[in-house]
Amino acid sequence: MTISDISSFQDLLSLPVIEQLLEYGGSLLSGLVIILLGFWVSGRISGLIRRRLSAIKSFDATLTPVIASIIRYIILLVAFVAGLGSFGIETTSIIAVIGAAGLAIGLALQGTLSNVASGVMLLFLRPFKVGDWMETGTVSGTVDEIGIFSTVINTFDNIYISVPNSSIWGSIIINHSKYNTRRMDLDIGISYETDLDYAEKTLMALVNDERVLTEPEPQFLVVAYADSAITVRLRLYANVDTYFPLYWDMMRKIKPALDDAGIGIPYPQRDIRIVSSSSTETHQ
Repeated sequence: MTISDISSFQDLLSLPVIEQLLEYGGSLLSGLVIILLGFWVSGRISGLIRRRLSAIKSFDATLTPVIASIIRYIILLVAFVAGLGSFGIETTSIIAVIGAAGLAIGLALQGTLSNVASGVMLLFLRPFKVGDWMETGTVSGTVDEIGIFSTVINTFDNIYISVPNSSIWGSIIINHSKYNTRRMDLDIGISYETDLDYAEKTLMALVNDERVLTEPEPQFLVVAYADSAITVRLRLYANVDTYFPLYWDMMRKIKPALDDAGIGIPYPQRDIRIVSSSSTETHQ
């Protein structure tokens, strides 16, 4: 390297742009490293918290994703502020900018904030929890996750549905798993020629199933005298987890039981009177 090369290199370093890069390059690099590290650490810690909380059987699974998400966003916010601070920006200025930006974003994303507020209300009032079978609007299924912005529901035909929390909070919520037991009403139409006591004895024999609760007691009710049949109701109670298996079994057993007992299930029928023209003329 010649003296002229050294002189040229010194001239290059003395350029304003190069001087700025040398002065602030280290701070810029450290700030980027802090922010990127914040993303990595937040993801790792969030995943770790999810796994640890999920392993605790006594811990409410509903709160697991929410706690993990809150901690992740807190770490990201701290990393972002620290990264900007390494650029030489004062922390008070950063907080002021974040506050102003938060106000602007809040006005622009009112729907998103509504989802957050609705999510907080769902977590606070607890109309349902993870694992419950619930209905809201036109959606029905098992709750997989309650997040800050949306709730994940898995339908009975195994379809993933993400519902905004504001939509759930603003709609009627039907929770079929809120209580341990559920009532089952089975309506059957029998012919008018059937003795009701005999029909009761036949249908009540079907409730001799260990899945049918003895309290409240099963009931045989006459609910309507319809055009073609007497509508009777077999009312019983079952635990939520055995409700549908019992329901399908009862539906399968009812017709064979009535057939064996000689009790008919009538089709819709009408009695028609035919008046002949000759008869009409005779009366006239």
